[in-house]
Amino acid sequence: MSQQILVDLAENSYPIEIEAGLVKHSPVFLSHLKDKKLFIISNPTVSELYLEKLLGNLKQFQLEDVPVYLMPDGEQYKNLQQFEQIIARMLSLNLGRDTIIIALGGGVVGDLAGFVAACYQRGIRFIQIPTTLLAQIDASVGGKTAVNHPMGKNMIGAFHQPQQVLIDPETLLSLPQREYLAGIGEALKYGLLADEALFEWMEASMDKFLQRDLPILEKLIARCCQIKADIVAEDEKESGKRALLNLGHSFAHAIEAQTHYRQYLHGEAVAIGLHAAMKVSVAMNKSQQTHLQRLVSLLEKSGLPSTIPSSMDVEQLFLHMKKDKKNKAGKIRIVINHAIGDAELITCDDEALIKSSFPLRSASFHN
Repeated sequence: MSQQILVDLAENSYPIEIEAGLVKHSPVFLSHLKDKKLFIISNPTVSELYLEKLLGNLKQFQLEDVPVYLMPDGEQYKNLQQFEQIIARMLSLNLGRDTIIIALGGGVVGDLAGFVAACYQRGIRFIQIPTTLLAQIDASVGGKTAVNHPMGKNMIGAFHQPQQVLIDPETLLSLPQREYLAGIGEALKYGLLADEALFEWMEASMDKFLQRDLPILEKLIARCCQIKADIVAEDEKESGKRALLNLGHSFAHAIEAQTHYRQYLHGEAVAIGLHAAMKVSVAMNKSQQTHLQRLVSLLEKSGLPSTIPSSMDVEQLFLHMKKDKKNKAGKIRIVINHAIGDAELITCDDEALIKSSFPLRSASFHN
């Protein structure tokens, strides 16, 4: 069943199309590209699965010999070096401002392709075709594009909305289990920040989520996208409510930077960050201990990590948090929970509280 969600941003509005099998049979969604100049950015893993299908669909509109750039797979390659190589490739092909980039892949591909689109010749159009759960429910929607810096995640970027987001839940059936679970971590965030019913549904139906039941996944994707579309429509450039979408991310980004973007997938770091943020919430008497217990229980049931090794340097993690983009006047701002489905952005200048909220585990514990 096809679903469409509108991200309502006046002249920057665009549709999110959700349909199982879309990548294989997408002519209706690609017909507007006839006679356009295209450039596809993907990675070897995704291209092996879906690139030929996409190119075959494009041929129906006389779009042949579409150039493709395959970037290495992994968060550590979302950097300025890859950005420069893509720009150089596009320039060598004499691609102009009428070019449309298609991002075929997960969040790393989408973030980098979007940033290229934002910068190339002062901005060109791009389309997101996300192939991971995390990208489908979060990274592909909202126009945040960026690359990482060794000192911090997504520190170099721009707001640049896509022209269209095309989501095929069937691509999730080929995802490695770890990648799939990373998306579950991001989905839990939506329940915690805006939708108690979503969180309760995931509590009750986690077994079905783990089985990758397609009707369940279509419903989950649509709900998460709708939440994000509504928030982005209200606050496109993150001057207010959109910051709530960063629940767990202040801690997560610090963990990713500290481990050089190699040890944790983004959704795994977010899962740990949600745990840390709820610990802050409880310690500040903003939320209840039962909320923390429910969250940790659901993380464990899903198979997501909820702690970091005790050997990790909390002092360094804190220094990474001090570079977070949400901070103001040199003070750390984090998103906390009042309850499940109710979140708030606060300033927290209690250094000891923040450090103690990183959930550490003993060397003998495996998570």
